[in-house]
Amino acid sequence: MVTMRFLAKLSLIICLAGCASENNDFTLPPGDAERGQAAFLKFRCYDCHRVHGVELPVGEEPDQVVVELGGQVERLKDYGDLVTAIVNPSHRLAKGYDANLVANEEKSRMTVYNDVMTVSQLVDIVAFLQSHYELRPYEPTPYPDYYGP
Repeated sequence: MVTMRFLAKLSLIICLAGCASENNDFTLPPGDAERGQAAFLKFRCYDCHRVHGVELPVGEEPDQVVVELGGQVERLKDYGDLVTAIVNPSHRLAKGYDANLVANEEKSRMTVYNDVMTVSQLVDIVAFLQSHYELRPYEPTPYPDYYGP
């Protein structure tokens, strides 16, 4: 009950802040990556996710699709991307995976933790995940020198 009141108040503050802001940026307080890893374990996110460079327990679901997080990417996952993926997993389904494995009737199979996860746990998990993404170096296409006619 307290969590629902807190989330309702937080939503109102966010809406009001959004109306007052010219650029509509949205941020929550910074998180702690170490606490985020602990929350990742607590919520058993490892049942369906692996995080690049992190040794995690093996999930107990034998036929579960495992979605990889972190590693080298062409575009970094920003704060908003990660928050949205956690609080609204159906917003954008994981790319590179068979849609039937990650969704059921266009709705993500990911558990929605909105009624059990605190805002502090959310921002900590986001900090943990952000620390494991790395921008892939850009490699331009090699073209031979062109000297004209």
